[in-house]
Amino acid sequence: MSDRILTMSRAGREALDWEMERRPEIFCMGEDVFKFGGIFGTMDGFGAKYGPERVISTPISETGFIGMAVGAAMAGMHPVVDLAYIDFIGVCYNVLLNTASKTHYMSGGAVKVPMTLLIGTGGGYNNAAQHSQCLHATVAHIPGAKVVYPSNAYDAKGMLHTALRDENFVIFLTHKGTAGVGWMGTPIRTTLSEVPIEPYTVPFGKVRICRAGTDVTITGLGMSVHEALKAADALEKDGISAEVVDLRSLSPLDRDGILESVAKTGRLVVTDEDYLSFGVSGEVIATVVERDLSALRKPPIRVTTPDIPIPFSRPLEQAILPLAGRIAEAARRLMA
Repeated sequence: MSDRILTMSRAGREALDWEMERRPEIFCMGEDVFKFGGIFGTMDGFGAKYGPERVISTPISETGFIGMAVGAAMAGMHPVVDLAYIDFIGVCYNVLLNTASKTHYMSGGAVKVPMTLLIGTGGGYNNAAQHSQCLHATVAHIPGAKVVYPSNAYDAKGMLHTALRDENFVIFLTHKGTAGVGWMGTPIRTTLSEVPIEPYTVPFGKVRICRAGTDVTITGLGMSVHEALKAADALEKDGISAEVVDLRSLSPLDRDGILESVAKTGRLVVTDEDYLSFGVSGEVIATVVERDLSALRKPPIRVTTPDIPIPFSRPLEQAILPLAGRIAEAARRLMA
């Protein structure tokens, strides 16, 4: 192990750089990646190091460059595409829904699509309704796509190594507030990790217990993991022991890991910055109810973003996000 403490952005950059040095089929593309390294800095300095043939700055045309990337993957390359904001996925949804995710299956395994799509998600920074959504349930709903969502630097590096070695289409999500880039403000302490210099992988489809507890399970993704940890600190002062579970991966989803925690605590709060209806929060609850309803002592509670556009107003935005206060209050209701 190393005693280096990295942000998620720097950890992910390290994984991508290591793989690119050794595998000429990997190339990067996206808006502003050649000169600026992308909006989250994952490709910082890559333009100078690898040149314009392997680091391609594209026009603002998600349909065009993501379609190009899918074709390149089918031809044997491994594109790493920076989509910046998940809000833009509607522009290129067809090629992701019907080509990137389905070709491996429809060709009987003859044509693979080894492609990694890097996408930023989330609100909290007054970016308004078209630049603040999570929408991870939307992409996790696509059969054939793997969807992962690390919340800390150690997982970011390991899971990106895993994605880059996968022969399938992987959507790699990062909440803007967890990336640790300067324009987003001071990095959140719990996103920072001690990260080994050497490469390593973190498997998809395994939850991580961020904090052990006995009274209530709180599951989260991305930024909601860190809000859940804050809530757990507050609950501890009330004598409530909260177990915080980082889902880390949506497709595949570690249903056994979720149930194992709930079976221990008997209570479940699901927090998710995506919208309330038809989302991951309902899927987590359905997993527990369908597999072992007796594990629950009380009905579970969801703490999510309501089904409304994200407000530009900072007070309104803060009011609707699933922050620590709302999570802690939900847990207290379960313990009453």
